[in-house]
Amino acid sequence: MRAVEFQECGAPEVLTVVQAEAPEPGPGQVTIDAAYAGVNFADLKARADGYRVESLPYRPGLEVSGRIRAVGAGVQGLRPGQEVAALVVGGGYAEVVVAGAATVFPLPEGLDLRTAATLPTVLPTAHALLFEVGRLQAGETVLVHGAAGGIGTVAGQLARAAGAGAVYGVASSTAKGAYALKHGYDEVFTTDTFPEDVRRATAGRGVDLVLDPVGGDTLRHGLDALAVFGRLVSFGNASGAEPWRVGQPELYAQGRSVGGFSVLALAQSAPEALRALAERAFGKVTDGTVSLPVTAEFPLSEAAEAHHLMGGRTSTGKLLLRVTD
Repeated sequence: MRAVEFQECGAPEVLTVVQAEAPEPGPGQVTIDAAYAGVNFADLKARADGYRVESLPYRPGLEVSGRIRAVGAGVQGLRPGQEVAALVVGGGYAEVVVAGAATVFPLPEGLDLRTAATLPTVLPTAHALLFEVGRLQAGETVLVHGAAGGIGTVAGQLARAAGAGAVYGVASSTAKGAYALKHGYDEVFTTDTFPEDVRRATAGRGVDLVLDPVGGDTLRHGLDALAVFGRLVSFGNASGAEPWRVGQPELYAQGRSVGGFSVLALAQSAPEALRALAERAFGKVTDGTVSLPVTAEFPLSEAAEAHHLMGGRTSTGKLLLRVTD
């Protein structure tokens, strides 16, 4: 089978296509003949910085769609030939992918394989950020960083459908801002001025909920943009800044709170909770509440080009690799 991996960390050009033996499933696992693989920022961090890479060579890829090839011992409710989407801890850039059965999701009726590949990381994450962790209530205001990305595209639509009083986004360019305005956002601010923009838009009150994948100074400014009793949910550290301990001075005075979420960590620590979350989230696609546009698609052999596009910070929506020709 073909797969994409890298022998050393570096620029997108370290990604190479290799021939490898197709894996067999172990106990509690399935193998999937992949149709599509999602491209995520975590893949770029793995390639560039060794994020979550335990040994080399390493094969990126956290989500795939396709058909089950074989099932391992002890697997129930899944069968060969079944169309599924899966969240994996790596290895998704390949024609045959191993996945733990707990993070393999049979496709609801009417959901095609191409759309399904966009869902395993984005939909559960966006849903959890807003509802399970963020506790969004109707009428409340939301600020979403990365509003034009995959999670941002979905979060804007989910918040709007849930009756948010206002949905604000933050984007790094005018073009990205224009894209986000088509997906549930009332206003989109720039990364440099969003704290002032939030205060203007809310008449000084601040927002009830901030979703932040950036960390560093952005997280600090996000806390300042919260209303009294507001919540901030951190779900990444794209800035690469040193972790910052949020404590009493930042939280106590106005009753603010900070939460966190990682879909990969939840998959490891509480897979059944992830399965329930994924079922709720996937239902928002099948019932028409949200859509996640695939804005660029590359063949598996051009994974480096997909990384170039995402790494240039000009992409919007979701990027996919087409595994099958």
